[in-house]
Amino acid sequence: MRLPNSPQAHTFSSLCSWPGVVVCDSSENVLHISASGLDLSGSIPDNTIGKMSKLQTLDLSGNKITSLPSDLWSLSLLQSLNLSSNRISEPLPSNIGNFMSLHTLDLSFNSISGKIPAAISNLVNLTTLKLHNNDFQFGVPPELLHCRSLLSIDLSSNRLNESLPVGFGSAFPLLKSLNLSRNLFQGSLIGVLHENVETVDLSENRFDGHILQLIPGHKHNWSSLIHLDLSDNSFVGHIFNGLSSAHKLGHLNLACNRFRAQEFPQIGKLSALHYLNLSRTNLTNIIPREISRLSHLKVLDLSSNNLTGHVPMLSVKNIEVLDLSLNKLDGDIPRPLLEKLTMMQRFNFSFNNLTFCNPNFSQETIQRSFINITNNCPFAAKPIVTKGKKVNKKNTGLKIGLGLAISMAFLLIGLLLILVALRVRRKSRTWATKLAINNTEPNSPDQHDSTTDIKQATQIPVVMIDKPLMKMTLADLKAATFNFDRGTMLWEGKSGPTYGAVLPGGFRAALKVIPSGTTLTDTEVSIAFERLARINHPNLFPLCGYCIATEQRIAIYEDLDMVNLQSLLHNNGDDSAPWRLRHKIALGTARALAFLHHGCIPPMVHGEVKAATVLLDSSQEPRLADFGLVKLLGEQFPGSESLDGYTPPEQERNASPTLESDVYSFGVVLLELVSGKKPEGDLVNWVRGLVRQGQGLRAIDPTMQETVPEDEIAEAVKIGYLCTADLPWKRPTMQQVVGLLKDISPNY
Repeated sequence: MRLPNSPQAHTFSSLCSWPGVVVCDSSENVLHISASGLDLSGSIPDNTIGKMSKLQTLDLSGNKITSLPSDLWSLSLLQSLNLSSNRISEPLPSNIGNFMSLHTLDLSFNSISGKIPAAISNLVNLTTLKLHNNDFQFGVPPELLHCRSLLSIDLSSNRLNESLPVGFGSAFPLLKSLNLSRNLFQGSLIGVLHENVETVDLSENRFDGHILQLIPGHKHNWSSLIHLDLSDNSFVGHIFNGLSSAHKLGHLNLACNRFRAQEFPQIGKLSALHYLNLSRTNLTNIIPREISRLSHLKVLDLSSNNLTGHVPMLSVKNIEVLDLSLNKLDGDIPRPLLEKLTMMQRFNFSFNNLTFCNPNFSQETIQRSFINITNNCPFAAKPIVTKGKKVNKKNTGLKIGLGLAISMAFLLIGLLLILVALRVRRKSRTWATKLAINNTEPNSPDQHDSTTDIKQATQIPVVMIDKPLMKMTLADLKAATFNFDRGTMLWEGKSGPTYGAVLPGGFRAALKVIPSGTTLTDTEVSIAFERLARINHPNLFPLCGYCIATEQRIAIYEDLDMVNLQSLLHNNGDDSAPWRLRHKIALGTARALAFLHHGCIPPMVHGEVKAATVLLDSSQEPRLADFGLVKLLGEQFPGSESLDGYTPPEQERNASPTLESDVYSFGVVLLELVSGKKPEGDLVNWVRGLVRQGQGLRAIDPTMQETVPEDEIAEAVKIGYLCTADLPWKRPTMQQVVGLLKDISPNY
């Protein structure tokens, strides 16, 4: 329904006959308008709503309105204004200060640009301010501090930067909810965690300073606090010691800050806690047993710390997500916890010194969530796997029974085979995994055979395909990466970690360590590497060498000091990538995949298309890395959860990647380019939902520093929609995707 262009089209007295939309007084003065979600589009003409001088409530949310009438700002009696989820892009005028009676202002989910006007200081009765998901820039005006009646402030998902005005934290004594997340704020924030506040979200900014500055007078009185998220900032100091007073706290996320090394905070009294994320907070020592008291806990992430000791018993009744990876935990994983894992949405114990036994775990689950963890099940208790499927237990039992009945001799032979198999399995932990993850101490017992390892390493050659005169051995690769230390890691994916190294002669290299997971012989692997080296395309990151070392295969690439797309989009500060560059990256990546799918015989599946494997050279030309490694991983290719949002629905049932799954993953990368959002959570469903509602433009990244050509962006969103179809056969081929992307901008 398009808004009429002519003011004469409105007869205001007739509006009072719209039940549920318009409310009038006895003199037929319009008091309230509620026209949410009526598909209204276009501009609101002057001399229409602006003439309703008695109007108190205006709700036009969920429409397609593009601009507002100039006389709207004369409605001095207006108490509530809701224009959220429209297509308004013009800056807010300074005469917004005329709304002196306003209590609620909601302009969220538009594309409003420019500054927040200083005239907002006139809104002294304002209690709710919602400006999130827009394109506001610059800083928060100091005049906002005059709105001391505010109960709720949401400025999230904009491009606001600079430091907050002095006194911001203490300016709003009645404030209950504050959301400044996903902006570019910097500096310190003082006194924001006062006794009345219930919800605080400062995540994904650049706040720094000591964390105690957030607390007025350093007095821990958080009896009202329900939600606290300080993640992805640069706060220093120690995690709060006064958390025990926050008995209503349900959500606590302090991940990815720069806290000092410290023991686990006291959280045993936080009985309402259902979400706890303390990953990358420099925690040391043990996980306290009191964590088992948190009976409502649904999400627990303690990954990437230096925690030691055993995994404590957890209250497993409600837990859905558990991540203890990248720590120094040891001992057995408690059996009640193991039995609960199959009912969780996600779990990860990788890169610890733990042991476990659960014969019901598939090999896919072990490869995904128990990397570098010892499976100490007796041989007979381990699942028999044939082509990814467990053998029927009844049939297995019958065969065993028949074997016992035939002859005791077979039993003796079986026992001997079991002993041999156990010895082989104990040796299955490879040198790269040990050295890369465990960082074994100099005096640890694991180093008893280090001299033997070094002698063997000097005898294993490195093949440099384009540099045949460059003679190296495995020992050179180990020395250049400090025994594959995690500190030299560039990125990590399903196909294994990639390390940076400077090889003899000053050759800068990226070394991809591919775990053994296939029955291919060394000769077959060598042939596969040689084939990969012959695949040349301007948008592919070529292989230049390899090393085949017992149970590990190492692919060698020239490290050209490239940045990956993930860093460009999410770690690039103020320098947002313009649309032309994003389109160039999307088209180049699509061309690389189209070449693999349609230019290679047989077609080559990539299997790990994501922002981290799209590299940008000095000309900002995309180069797709890690292609062709699926065959080397074979049936041990990790499962769906390790792709962090890039995995199609069908791969949750079948871990083998396909051409169609590559198309889906590319579609996610395209949506990531368009929206600027990380693929975690529900990015695909969110964008697809917007497209189905005809609101695909709402997915545009508000940080793009240029005038965005909406028609091009809309087409890109539609292409991402096609690529991420639930059914594989509904997705286009990569050749078709290249054509669609070229049609957006034929000059590329």
